[in-house]
Amino acid sequence: MAEQTAPTAEPRVTFSSGRVASSGAASEAPDLRILHYNDVYHVDQASAEPVGGLARFMTLCKQYKDGEQYRGQPELVTLFSGDAFNPSLESSVTKGSHMVPVLNAIGTQATCVGNHDLDFGVKQFEHLAEKCEFPWLLANILDPALGQDVPLGNAKRTHIITASNGVKIGLIGLGEREWLATINSLPPNIIYKSASAVAKELVPQLREQGADIIICLSHMREPNDNKLADQTDGIIDIILGGHDHYYAHSFRNGTHVLRSGTDFKQLTYIEARRKRDDPTRWDFDLWRRDVTSEVPEDKPTAELVHGLTSKLQKSLSKPVGWTAMPLDARFVTARLKESNMGNFVCDIMRSYHNADCSIMAGGTIRGDQIYPPGAIRIKDITTCFPFEDPVVFLRVKGQAIWDALENGVSLYPALEGRFPQVSGIEYEFNPSRPSGERILSVKINGKTYEPEKDYTLATRGYMGRGKDGFTSLLVQSEGGQAEEIVDEEAGILISTMLRQYFMALRTVGQWKKLSANWTSIVNDCNHTHLPSEMRNNSSNDDAVRRDLQQNKGAVVESEPWRKFLRRRLGYSKKPHNDDDDDHHFDPTAAESSSGSSSDQSGSDSDSQIDLDILLMRKFWGRWARRAGIKAGICGDPLKEAECAVDWTRVIAPVLEGRIKIIEA
Repeated sequence: MAEQTAPTAEPRVTFSSGRVASSGAASEAPDLRILHYNDVYHVDQASAEPVGGLARFMTLCKQYKDGEQYRGQPELVTLFSGDAFNPSLESSVTKGSHMVPVLNAIGTQATCVGNHDLDFGVKQFEHLAEKCEFPWLLANILDPALGQDVPLGNAKRTHIITASNGVKIGLIGLGEREWLATINSLPPNIIYKSASAVAKELVPQLREQGADIIICLSHMREPNDNKLADQTDGIIDIILGGHDHYYAHSFRNGTHVLRSGTDFKQLTYIEARRKRDDPTRWDFDLWRRDVTSEVPEDKPTAELVHGLTSKLQKSLSKPVGWTAMPLDARFVTARLKESNMGNFVCDIMRSYHNADCSIMAGGTIRGDQIYPPGAIRIKDITTCFPFEDPVVFLRVKGQAIWDALENGVSLYPALEGRFPQVSGIEYEFNPSRPSGERILSVKINGKTYEPEKDYTLATRGYMGRGKDGFTSLLVQSEGGQAEEIVDEEAGILISTMLRQYFMALRTVGQWKKLSANWTSIVNDCNHTHLPSEMRNNSSNDDAVRRDLQQNKGAVVESEPWRKFLRRRLGYSKKPHNDDDDDHHFDPTAAESSSGSSSDQSGSDSDSQIDLDILLMRKFWGRWARRAGIKAGICGDPLKEAECAVDWTRVIAPVLEGRIKIIEA
């Protein structure tokens, strides 16, 4: 059960063995000193207490590692319980690579694999794990393609750490069956073995290898950790858990069960001493630390974070895709009618989970602009879809879908964010009818919906919590009726889905570690278009020069505009190199001055284009209002010959009549 307490920067006793005074003083030094943390995603601090943030978290780590009061005691052992490579807006750019130097800098000595560490595919996990200075453990989830009893991702089953005073720490990593169903990129024929059965098999082997203490690093829900403790009769001394994003501790059947919060906002400091009456058993003293704003930032770490975020900003201007159609992300579209941007994103959500349908509140789309034909940049994705509630996968009745749509149109024509964009669904509504009675018909996959039939639905976690009036989609864990197949803690962000979708479209330099299932998602969504006529930059430049020579009188007016259009379309931009993230997102890596200046100039130019477009939109809007002109879509679809890119397939989402407004 989660402990609900007000955050404080002071240490708080989570569990006392009675061998340490309340002041923290002890008559005898501990035999082991351990720091534990789990489920970390954001290196920057949050706005609410405890604010967290890597720089403040590192201050506490260094206090426990090098503090004067610990001089002469065993060196600190730092253990992690999984989930670092995703989800976050940062990882939607870096695919988790930015967290490798972070985990190494903390001094992590071992971890278990978390479900989100596999979000970008097993190959990417293996690639990142190789760069970590510590082992990843997962004893009970095996990949037979790698050999007999070889864990998923080539992780280790067990590991032994020898502390500075010679104490041998036997570690075992365990995961739960439930999160296997939430990962789309797993290899076939994965074998899951009971966590308790595997523990009973491997713990004696660790003892035979000389382990003095047994610690389980788990990435399982608290009930499963409790079950593990109940079924193993004290052969595990302490379970250090993850997966749940709260702080909790219990003592069950001779085993301590602990989880240490989330997101660099909490940690646990642990002292272990051999029992006086039985040296094979251990007494534990646990202290909770909240990373509040009162904790000062560690300066070198703050510089590391600054270096990381600076490099992220440079990468945001890189193209990751290309659209031949204007993408309508305006509020007046996404919150009032069918949007081709809404169709595009909902299709990806539905296909990713192989769902019957998907519903996304129109307010999810935050760009409030028409993205013109041309390059799609990483920053376009992250600014248009900034929310960090993952996509969830639910099983609901047909009536729940009808009610969700009814709620979505209930306040029409107000520009409410609840207006539903859909995939796999066609619906008609009459806005002149009373709220709650506006939906006229609903079809799911071309067939009239059945109120009592079960359908699978991909939607936002925000909606699964019943927000914005979507009470019919409220999940069972929150008191509703919707069954969670993939919950929020197992889901991935919309921005991450879009990044991987565009990676799968690459025809040149496709990401080597991309999971194969994205190919089927691309084919299923059917939004791609590969132009039959491709122009390279040089031929396009020749055409511009010919036009200028034929219209010499217009040179002064047309040349700046042509240059602007070419810059905005991104003809000269190099696509983001998805296989170069390891160097680019390691803040400790050296950069050549030429490379750095080149990146920076590109970033500055990109910012100037954004400013120019913002000013044009502002003054065009004023002029249109004064002239009494209704502004429409600005930007026609590109013709095939104008899609001058050969490094990716081009998307061209269109309106399909999924949403019909019937006026009485």
